Amino acid sequence: MISVVIFSLGLVPSLQALNSAMQSLEVLEESISNQRRARSRMEEILIQPYSALLSAATVAGDESTATSYSDAAGTENRRIVYLSLYDGDNADGDNDPFTGKDTGLLWVKVEIEGTAFMLETLTIP
Repeated sequence: MISVVIFSLGLVPSLQALNSAMQSLEVLEESISNQRRARSRMEEILIQPYSALLSAATVAGDESTATSYSDAAGTENRRIVYLSLYDGDNADGDNDPFTGKDTGLLWVKVEIEGTAFMLETLTIP
């Protein structure tokens, strides 16, 4: 009888721990999926001709406007792509990487809408 009581008392915390582990697994799976999707889009972008990327960056106009390389609005886990010329040498001295932009240096960002997940890189012609 005592062993049944002890077993019963230990069962509730054990089940709670198992439930937490299952929830963590779901979060991990979603994170891995987002990482793969963002990396896939980044690779698709980086194989494009530099001139096409530069054109898309010019159409967007600034670093906060999504480009045509983004998934369509309303897409689940939408991948949003931003392109902009980049101030790599800070020649203007303002420490803002998006003013005094250098020709030949392009900033690329892919983010998963509604999450904190994003990838950024620089590319050259």
